[in-house]
Amino acid sequence: MTLAAPSRLTAPSLPLAVAFAIAPAASVLQSRAIAPIATIALALCILAHRRRTGAWPWPRGAAFRAAIALLAWAALTALWAIEPLRALGTPLQIGGFVVLGAMAARAMTEEDEAARHRLLLAAAGGLVAGLALAGLDLGTGHAVRAAVRGLREPTPMLAFGLKPAASAMGLWLPLVAAAGIAAWLRGTVLLAGAALLVLLPGEAAKIAVLAGGLAGGLALLAPRLVPRLLGAALALSILAMPVALGPVLARGLPADGIPPSAAHRLLIWDFVTDRIAERPILGWGMESSRAIPGHRDHPAPEALDRFRLAGPGTPPWLPVAQLLPLHPHNMALQIWLELGLPGALLAAALALLLGQAAARSRWPAVATAALAAATVTGMLSFGAWQEWWVGAELMALAAVAGLPRRG
Repeated sequence: MTLAAPSRLTAPSLPLAVAFAIAPAASVLQSRAIAPIATIALALCILAHRRRTGAWPWPRGAAFRAAIALLAWAALTALWAIEPLRALGTPLQIGGFVVLGAMAARAMTEEDEAARHRLLLAAAGGLVAGLALAGLDLGTGHAVRAAVRGLREPTPMLAFGLKPAASAMGLWLPLVAAAGIAAWLRGTVLLAGAALLVLLPGEAAKIAVLAGGLAGGLALLAPRLVPRLLGAALALSILAMPVALGPVLARGLPADGIPPSAAHRLLIWDFVTDRIAERPILGWGMESSRAIPGHRDHPAPEALDRFRLAGPGTPPWLPVAQLLPLHPHNMALQIWLELGLPGALLAAALALLLGQAAARSRWPAVATAALAAATVTGMLSFGAWQEWWVGAELMALAAVAGLPRRG
């Protein structure tokens, strides 16, 4: 039985509020900090709910079951994976993380309105602080992050470290729209935050922020239809990605006029679609992206010619880059490569269910914007199983579950 007026200091939302207050700035300094911050916050949220109500907030719902089924299949693929121990350990680790996130989300659905508003205020304040720190770091040539690392001078590689922070803040930025502050202030934070994120390094984060804004705006017009359409589009893209992308890459694309990192993505995806075609049913096994045969090879001259990357303007590092460094930088291709057709079907089902859940949210536009931002980032950038990114997604899930009523 839930108490009528729980203390602010014992509210399940408090650990999440603290996490959102510090995670954006922490991610600027070190993106990997998101994983422990999220783990501690989600666990404390669950424990606070247990202490307050006397019951565990066991997760429920079809989306949770689909996620667990996907990870269970991932664990089963350890039987034929290239690295069996890693293939078994990762889904167990991520599965535990997902259970924490789902339990915290369930706890947030039972939170009182005042606590929900405090959570959103903390998230808005944390984002303002994180964005300001990111802007300061960018404006000083990354001197802030260099100082944290004890470097006398910023190195060129420091700029890449802002990409994860930008993606995480782009995922969380839609939460500001539901914060209980003046409309003009919400608008200012949203617009200024989006503008700054577009200026930060990382093409994926830029596209994610714009996609989130567009999807959220459309969901304001059709709050029940647009989230479901987004979920369906994501499901279709997961199922069709190798079939749709493979022939296009086989013919070649003019990649000489796009950023070198994007050109490298095309070479990676070209290699990955070929490997998927070799084992389309069962896949190569969980976490096999990092050890797939040929992943350390360099692009063949034929591939460079096909993508118009053999000319004098090509960066010298690109022809000697690895064909698959750690992961495909595309969630759909990674699932197909590692988990095969069953994994793709389960991931597509999860996408459909997430779209439906967003449509049932108290703020469908906010949930839709966050889902769109996560989709773009997942399809263009980080690995599907990276702990810090999963933690950022689970924090967003719990916050969306705890959105206050629209007043």
